[in-house]
Amino acid sequence: MAVVVKYVVERNGVERMTFTTKKEADAYDKMLDIAESLEMMLEKVDVPLSEQQIESLALEMAKEKDQFMAVLKGAKEAPVKPKKAKSATDNVADIKEKAAG
Repeated sequence: MAVVVKYVVERNGVERMTFTTKKEADAYDKMLDIAESLEMMLEKVDVPLSEQQIESLALEMAKEKDQFMAVLKGAKEAPVKPKKAKSATDNVADIKEKAAG
């Protein structure tokens, strides 16, 4: 019998993602914190956006925060991310996919 350690990121009582390393789980949790803060900011802008649009935009901005930061600091274009041999999501399992499967 094998023992498998899983790290689950949970928000408001809902399991969001499962990871095989604590480092990846912590990074995802931090990204969700940033997205939540961005949502609060976007709710205050004078642009008509639906709740879903705000949530989606905040999440995408949080995922690409380094590129957004570079542009906000004055870069003419967002820096290109270096390609990794192994994707950060290789050790990720979406809770919804697992429940359906």
